[in-house]
Amino acid sequence: MAFVTGLLLIDAPASALNNLGNIPGEREENTVGVKVITTKAGAFPYVSAQAFRYWLRTTLERRVPAWKASPMFREEKIAYTDANPILYWDDDIFGYMRAPGKSDTAKKSREQMTTLDEATPVTDTITRASPFRVSTLVSIAPVNLTNDFGVMSRHEGNPVPHEHQFYRTTLKGLFSLDLWACGTFSYLNRTGFRNLDDERLKLIRDYPGAEHLEAEKSYRLPKAERLARVKALFSGMAQLEGGAKQTLHYTDVSPALVIFAVTNGGNHIFHHTVGANRNGLPEVKIDALREALRVFADGIRSPVYVGWVKGYLDEARAGFEQFVAEHNATAADARLPSIHLSHPREAFTAFVKSFDQHPEWMD
Repeated sequence: MAFVTGLLLIDAPASALNNLGNIPGEREENTVGVKVITTKAGAFPYVSAQAFRYWLRTTLERRVPAWKASPMFREEKIAYTDANPILYWDDDIFGYMRAPGKSDTAKKSREQMTTLDEATPVTDTITRASPFRVSTLVSIAPVNLTNDFGVMSRHEGNPVPHEHQFYRTTLKGLFSLDLWACGTFSYLNRTGFRNLDDERLKLIRDYPGAEHLEAEKSYRLPKAERLARVKALFSGMAQLEGGAKQTLHYTDVSPALVIFAVTNGGNHIFHHTVGANRNGLPEVKIDALREALRVFADGIRSPVYVGWVKGYLDEARAGFEQFVAEHNATAADARLPSIHLSHPREAFTAFVKSFDQHPEWMD
């Protein structure tokens, strides 16, 4: 089975991309704090995986015309998607959990939120683990959080004070996509593994070109359909936008640097290739990357795509360009994967196009 295994950096020069709400005990009651991991080494701001996935799903809905988003439903204390991975691409790629709603509130909610022909009935509890996995995006080094004090004074009377935290750092995150799982749905009657109930089984059995994997108790969509969904996902990654406090800090959350490749396993081979130097600045560890390419050469099925924005760590990029040139000159003879260096958006775009020449990655 093949996976897309990748790492990305987000440059956050003065940002508050994921917040935790008011901080109890501060001098102002409405002081808003950022999410942070506190350790003996210091404070590491972070963006939750849930927030990142929200950014990506929203980007896909807004920027990728082909993307088919699932309708949402809300009951008193829960919310869920339609949980139909056959029709809706985000249910396929991002997973779901759904159980039959038996209360009058549930029935009324579904009737009000969408038309009957849009809602897929559910006959049993179904779940799907997301084929797309992402880590928490964590600062590569500890930082001193900044408290920004402001006032609302455009009114008659005393000004209203307010305060919020922000930081300057580089956030590092990992992502992985299980290509085999995309468009492949299990009906195994086991907790956590059943993607399809009886209603959804009817739909996929009637789907033109769907394949029955009887030994695995699964159904698989046609390869062209599966490829379209994967290509759309990475088209969205190329245009990523989102984040909190954008009206005050306007942070570009598209990756400043990204490294990824198609690999045979789900373990992350690039995790230790990027870190912080003694000054807390991001550093591509060329020796670590060289070792990863050598050790995992037999499990890397594509070129290694590196997207690096010019103007970001230019001195380090110059040294990396030299490494890439030397590596690519001998890669074929040494049976090592080549490295393709470009802008992050160009790297994702080239990768999307490469699926047309390598549909076997989906097998």
